[in-house]
Order: sequence, then C-alpha cells, then structure tokens
Amino acid sequence: MSETPLSPAVPVSDADLLARTVTAVRAAGSALRERFGDVVPHRTREELMRALAANDDTALDILRPRLTDLRPDAGWVEDELDGGALPAGEWWVVDPAEGNVNHLHALPEWAVTATLVRENQPVLTAVHLPLTGETYTALAGAGAHVDGRPLHVSGTADLGLGIVATSQARPDEDEKVVQRVGSSITAMLFDALVVRTSVPASLHLLNVAAGRIDAFWQFAGARADLLPGALLVTEAGGRISDAEGRPWTPRSESFLAAAPGVHAGAVATLSR
Repeated sequence: MSETPLSPAVPVSDADLLARTVTAVRAAGSALRERFGDVVPHRTREELMRALAANDDTALDILRPRLTDLRPDAGWVEDELDGGALPAGEWWVVDPAEGNVNHLHALPEWAVTATLVRENQPVLTAVHLPLTGETYTALAGAGAHVDGRPLHVSGTADLGLGIVATSQARPDEDEKVVQRVGSSITAMLFDALVVRTSVPASLHLLNVAAGRIDAFWQFAGARADLLPGALLVTEAGGRISDAEGRPWTPRSESFLAAAPGVHAGAVATLSR
C-alpha cells in the first residue's frame, strides 16, 4: 500500500518529505532483499537484461506510487543511466536497484536510492542498504546522516595517505572515456595509498561522506548514481567538482568528491 497522499493545501517541509522517502526506499529494499541469494544464471545479454529489469520493476512497483503520492507534480526520471541537466521544476531521480548487476551475482554491494531534485539541485536523498539495514540520508542545509548519526568526511590532508576509489558509469562506455579511466587509475596508483575500483558509485560516495574513503572520481556518469552521493558528501563537509576542479553539474563530463584536505591533490593527479 502507498502512504497517505500529502494534501497540496498544507505546506510540507523537506524534512518530512525525507522521512517519507526513507520509508519508501526501505520498503523497496525489503522486496529486493527477498530476491537476493544465489547467482542468477544468464547465458545471453537478453537474459541478463530481463533479470535486471525484473529487479527494477520489483522496486519501482513500490517506489513510484509512494513517491508520486508525496510530490504529485514532480517529474520522474525513468532511466537511471541518463545524464545531463533536468528541465525546470521538481524531479524524482531514482535508482531502484543501484548495483543491480551485483545483486544478480550474489554480491552484497547494492542499494536503493531516491533523490528529490529541485531546479537541478538535489534537496534530499535517501540511500538504503538492505543487507545491512543502514539508511544514509542528506537534506540540503541540514547535514548528512546514517540512521540518525551525523556523517563527516575524513580529515586526511595528504593524498599519499588516502584511500581513493573510482567506478564505471555504464557497461558500454565510449572508448575515449574507458582510456581516460585507465590512465586516471594508473596516475592514482602512483599518488594515493590505495585505489579501489568497483561499482556502484553510490556506495563509494557513502564511504566518502562517512570518512572511510578520502576521494572518489568518475568520468562520464549518470544522474542517478552521482546525485545522491553529491548531496551526501557536500552535507558531510566534503568538496564536489569535476576532475579539473571546476564546479560540478549534471552536465559535467567528470565528477570528483573528496575530503577538503585531499581535493587539490586529487585534481592535480587527475589532470595529468
């Protein structure tokens, strides 16, 4: 069942919207957790795509009616791989199974995310990890939290002492982007203490916000895998930019989230 719709005549705070969004992503996560277990076999690309779609549909059947009840006039981003700016107004940017391929391979790194974007700025986000039960949240101007506990980025001031991470935006990436990813990993292997490479992006960004990882970067990118983490890291005291240090927007061709003490060093490394 969906939640009781909010009356358009009664002003609703973003904090209340976030609380209700948390309820929605937790419900969707519970449904996906019930589907998690053995590796799902697939012999062809078509079989893989059907399995991915089945997971998405399971979560969306819960998320879409609940979030639409919360903001009936908000737009809805259908494709989690889409990038670029959104039209004016409010939009729900949702990844119903962030790390869907991991889920199908019985790997634990997956989540459910929902972000409300207003005039191309994320104003609230909820990221739920069904296997641990944790829910990471951020509200613009009010900080980032995990299950109510405040999040803070790391105080590391030397990239050479830092753990950094990267991810790929999509499986069939442009060759130039793939080459840039490879060269950036090589550069970071020289300059950082440890380099982690895996998907999905949102889980790396949770770790940046929590101070466990010092920086995360990605070339290309999709709104659904970067917007939640961008808000979480910003509200946890981190810095967001593109790989050259310029202000990041959904139109940017690269993304960097880092603790303030290592941001400049990460930009220098990625710009080589």
